Amino acid sequence: MDDSRPDPGPDVPSIRASDHEREATARFLQEAFSEGRLTLAEFDERSTRAYAALFQSDLAELTRDLSPARRGFEVSPAAHHDAAPAHRVTGGTGPSTSLAIMGGCERRGVWTLPADHTAVAVMGGVEIDLREVTLQSHVSTIRAFAVWGGIEILVPDDIELVVEGLGLMGGFGEESGRWKSDPRPVRQAPAGAPVVRVTGLALMGGVGIRRVPRPE
Repeated sequence: MDDSRPDPGPDVPSIRASDHEREATARFLQEAFSEGRLTLAEFDERSTRAYAALFQSDLAELTRDLSPARRGFEVSPAAHHDAAPAHRVTGGTGPSTSLAIMGGCERRGVWTLPADHTAVAVMGGVEIDLREVTLQSHVSTIRAFAVWGGIEILVPDDIELVVEGLGLMGGFGEESGRWKSDPRPVRQAPAGAPVVRVTGLALMGGVGIRRVPRPE
């Protein structure tokens, strides 16, 4: 029988996807995001669908418009992401808030950052150190609010950082220059790196975010 369809790609067998294939697709989506081919919202939505996918055809559909004509599902896009810190994303859970009111709060060492975390400093200080953190999701959002207080966030350079906050009679932004606690140069996040997005408000206070060298 003559099949006149120009692209047989949609006819992907309903074969169950493996964890490795889900992870490969998520890393491929991360590369597309870092290249500007996906918005943050699209990347977040597609990554969530990738980890929930049951079949290889579900995974292929998430990347079909990001790569040359795909004749079926393939794991090869992940071959270029060996440097990606896949160990960071564990799917575990962690504290949803860091709160300091006329006092202090520290998050450091080994802990898990959930997909959404809120930090509030009111006449106090919050320190969030992500150098040894594990992540619940490939995209995490920290909402930071400083009112007559300060919030400091350290992001290792194997994690992609996006800063979108507002300073009102205060400062909100990424700090530059060598970090005196570790003067090693800060490298670019590798392809496939997870993303931490920091947003929020500094009202007569300060939110400082600094990219620092990753732990050796």
